[in-house]
Amino acid sequence: MGSTITDQTSAAFSKDLLADPSARGTSDVVHKVVAAASSTSADRAAQFLKDVGAGADAKAYGSYAELVADLNVDIIYVATPHSHHFQNVMLALEVGNKHVLCEKAFTVTAAQARKLVETARARNLFLMEAVWTRYFPLSVQVRSLVQSGAIGTVYRVVADNSLNCNENHSTTAAVTFPDTNRMVNLDLAGGALLDLGIYSLTWLFQILYRLQPEAEGDKEAPQVLAAMNKYDRTGADESATVVLLFPSHRSQGVGMTSMRVGTGVGSAQKSAPAILIQGSDGEIQVMGPAYKPLAYRVIKKSDKKCESEVPWIDMPIPEDKREGVTWKGHGMFWEADEAARCLRDGKKESATLPLLESIVIMETMDKALQQGGIVYPELITSDVFDKNSPLNTGKA
Repeated sequence: MGSTITDQTSAAFSKDLLADPSARGTSDVVHKVVAAASSTSADRAAQFLKDVGAGADAKAYGSYAELVADLNVDIIYVATPHSHHFQNVMLALEVGNKHVLCEKAFTVTAAQARKLVETARARNLFLMEAVWTRYFPLSVQVRSLVQSGAIGTVYRVVADNSLNCNENHSTTAAVTFPDTNRMVNLDLAGGALLDLGIYSLTWLFQILYRLQPEAEGDKEAPQVLAAMNKYDRTGADESATVVLLFPSHRSQGVGMTSMRVGTGVGSAQKSAPAILIQGSDGEIQVMGPAYKPLAYRVIKKSDKKCESEVPWIDMPIPEDKREGVTWKGHGMFWEADEAARCLRDGKKESATLPLLESIVIMETMDKALQQGGIVYPELITSDVFDKNSPLNTGKA
């Protein structure tokens, strides 16, 4: 597995790849980091490999082009900023003929997502959006509960993934990172929706869209209504509320995200559930953060208990307890297991998050961003592949 280098996400993913699979009950697949690339320098890639414990035989490259040309790489994990995803993934698919696991948000535009899917299918390659939340055991269990009718017919899902990043209480003050940071930098497709809100939409889609009884291709895409506030200093969205309407299924979803307030007070975010899945016979509450769900509870309409008496069901991340190992696991290994199994079984996409659904999610975010008046530079919205793009050569 090769990994592009950007930030802590790449490090967490790579360390999870190398975690003891038996700790999470996995015995059928094994992962190995065989190479990494940095558009900055091979030395930086080498340091990254050392830091994550990849092993002395892992190759370090100073360009993405070198990585995609490595014949020992089976699948490439792309964790560059959203702005770079289209060009980076196309480089892996088109030039390297490599399978790809690409971080969320999948792309900047739906047109880019469609082009990636078209290219992967034409070249008979595996492609998957790395929405790790979908593969958490808790997510799997909650989807199973909904499908079994545990809370009756689901009519509404409310999800919030927000982080209070205020420096002070002024409405125009800077948040706690500089304007060049990917969270607010339009050149990097910054903004609350693509970076944080994608997790709110993940819960809406994995319940209200994925679990529709219709076959793939016949599922109802949502009508979209969005409201956004812009960050004064860069023009990126600092908060967004997106309402999804599925008229044929009589269901609605409300996805919220913000850099001005948090989902809950305190780092544990335990002042309120982050996700409410509400049905005719009760609701499922999921404790935040939305991207890393570790506890839920089911409250039945007929239950006479006070809500405070209904226990939370904890589903913690299993720890790697090997002697000398300090990395305890982040929860990204489950999506890696899914990708590995798909490759082993000759599948070109994941049934848990099919490529068509990734496109529909991007179409939803297209509409929301358009309604919010968010405009990104042409360099990062183009769906024309250029292997020499500055997004591929590290000059952007």
